[in-house]
Amino acid sequence: MLTIKVKSVFVLLVAIVCLGFSKEVLANDIYQIKIYHYSTSEQEAVLEKYLETAYLPALHRLGISDVGVFKPVEVEEEKQLYVLVPFSNQEQLFGLKAELAKDEEYSSTGKDYLEAAHDNPPYDRMEIILLDAFSEQPHYQTPKLSSPNAERIYELRSYESATEKLHVNKVEMFNEGGEVALFEKLGFNAVFYGRVIAGSHMPNLMYMTSFENMDDRNKHWEAFGGDPFWKELSGKPEYQNNVSHIDITFLYPTEYSDL
Repeated sequence: MLTIKVKSVFVLLVAIVCLGFSKEVLANDIYQIKIYHYSTSEQEAVLEKYLETAYLPALHRLGISDVGVFKPVEVEEEKQLYVLVPFSNQEQLFGLKAELAKDEEYSSTGKDYLEAAHDNPPYDRMEIILLDAFSEQPHYQTPKLSSPNAERIYELRSYESATEKLHVNKVEMFNEGGEVALFEKLGFNAVFYGRVIAGSHMPNLMYMTSFENMDDRNKHWEAFGGDPFWKELSGKPEYQNNVSHIDITFLYPTEYSDL
């Protein structure tokens, strides 16, 4: 995935034009997935303190009430922390840095992270992915789950396509084709569906579904795979070969996550 610095609205608009987005897309949510890569427990402590006591409260003060913070279920040698921020429009996204700079409480509470020394950084590397919401679910949804956070499964999927045209075809399969509606019918508790505007695995789409636990997740996918509508949809000639690679990441929410 590509680490980026978004400096102006121009970057987003260029991506929209290049990938064939319509103007209507700007009415949909824009999602930012920030992935922190870190190595030590000390880094983790600084990151989590910053997110819980500074970043999320600051976003809440700006009217961004549902921010997801997740950790991978399977911990590898390189640790990761995922932050999902839903923005209602591009102005909110690109104006965030300036708004945070004016927030004295944020600057004070987040000092350990914001003013970390070059030889003691709070993370090894950071990635940012930007997405725009699908037309069939233009706004994020808060999952209806009752299990403890540590047991919940948030499944983040990335579907890459071999060409831009095939990518558009897969998005159409989700929207007009009825794949989103099927997920809704089967109770997948989807948080979002989005086309990637900026990232290192383009062209691709990403979506996140949520479950009470892994057993619940497996039962839902078993029902999906055996559903007559899915068998008919996936067999249609016009939707063949529109996915070339799939990445699946299982996450669970931290105790202070809004989602």
